[in-house]
Amino acid sequence: MTDPPDPAGRRGRRLAVVSGNVVALGTVSLITDVSAEMVTAVLPLYLVLGLQLSPVAFGVVDGVHTGATALLRVVGGFVADRFRRRKLVAGLGYALSAVAKLGLLLAGRSVPAIGAVVAVDRLGKGVRSAPRDALITLSTPPESLGRAFGVHRTMDSVGAFLGPLVAIAVLAAVGGSYDAVFVASFCVAALAVVVFVLFVRERPAGAAPDGPAEATVSVREVLDLLRRRPVRRLVLAALLLGLATIGDGFVYLLLQRREHVELVWFPLLAVGTSLAYLVLAAPLGLLADRIGRLPVVLGGYVALGATYLLLAGPVGGWPLLALALALYGLFYAATDGVLIALAGPLLPPRLRTTGIALVQTGQALAYLVSSVLFGLAWQAWGPQVAIVIAAVAVAGVLAGTVLLLVPVSRPVLRRVSR
Repeated sequence: MTDPPDPAGRRGRRLAVVSGNVVALGTVSLITDVSAEMVTAVLPLYLVLGLQLSPVAFGVVDGVHTGATALLRVVGGFVADRFRRRKLVAGLGYALSAVAKLGLLLAGRSVPAIGAVVAVDRLGKGVRSAPRDALITLSTPPESLGRAFGVHRTMDSVGAFLGPLVAIAVLAAVGGSYDAVFVASFCVAALAVVVFVLFVRERPAGAAPDGPAEATVSVREVLDLLRRRPVRRLVLAALLLGLATIGDGFVYLLLQRREHVELVWFPLLAVGTSLAYLVLAAPLGLLADRIGRLPVVLGGYVALGATYLLLAGPVGGWPLLALALALYGLFYAATDGVLIALAGPLLPPRLRTTGIALVQTGQALAYLVSSVLFGLAWQAWGPQVAIVIAAVAVAGVLAGTVLLLVPVSRPVLRRVSR
């Protein structure tokens, strides 16, 4: 007589530790984020209060920080898929971002030069993000993608938490020299590249091949991918979601102005967000695997809208500041990796990197637009009116995302549950 099914055994397998490749990629992201957040934590302060940039000019620089090199994400994703060299493409992206940190030393107080260096840094991030996330999806069973991305994003957020603290320590040690922060950031980024080269694998042991060795990904296949209705809906939803995000720099500047945070403590605002992200990323990844990834993503954007409303409301004080940072961290924890986990099962393995790059490109391009528009609204009507408009935009984006993604997510849930 055959043994009955073993639900407990299946649950045990689901709770297994994530693959070594995911841990290695998480370690690289942790170190890289220490480097990146050292710069990001002080850049708004340096540009707006040090160089006296207008809200519109800061919106352009902030948008460039994420969106200006968005189309190169697709190029990087396509190259990684076509030549099946996801590790190589991601490694080049990490190296490019590391070198860009030294460029900040040469830029001095020139805003155009700073913008160009920031664009190069984001070029590196754009090139590496999709191959890195594709390596995670290809190292993880579909039913465990939420957990895998949750673990990766948790490790990533540890770096984001530590980065501003390291920046404060460096500034305190050298008497407020931003150049010292840039040099230290480069050294940390270089360490991340070394760890990536030594420990990340192109393909985990026992993984199935993408397809026949002679088959290469063509441009026509990429265009065919966009003709698939679920993928098209996913990319459109990513565009919408990007339009709802105004950027960390604006959020922290609004908090600093509202609560009169002393300049020396400004980098700690990013630490508060990262702490919430660190605590919540893995639990929300597990929750996404259990109840569905779309509800968790939508809940994250509800938290974003609540953050904007808190910034626009009449009540202030340290409790509000702490709540706003917690909600902002919740937004990132519920959306950053979970949206890619939602996308993974919809994309064929041989086009996984390209598909993820399309999603990320949609978000990045929309983010560039939203940052500039928010800067214009701030300059024209003031920060309070601008943030209210942003909160209304989040509500509209949520409605559109539900209409686009509910028909897509249900078939995925049925396949994963089997």
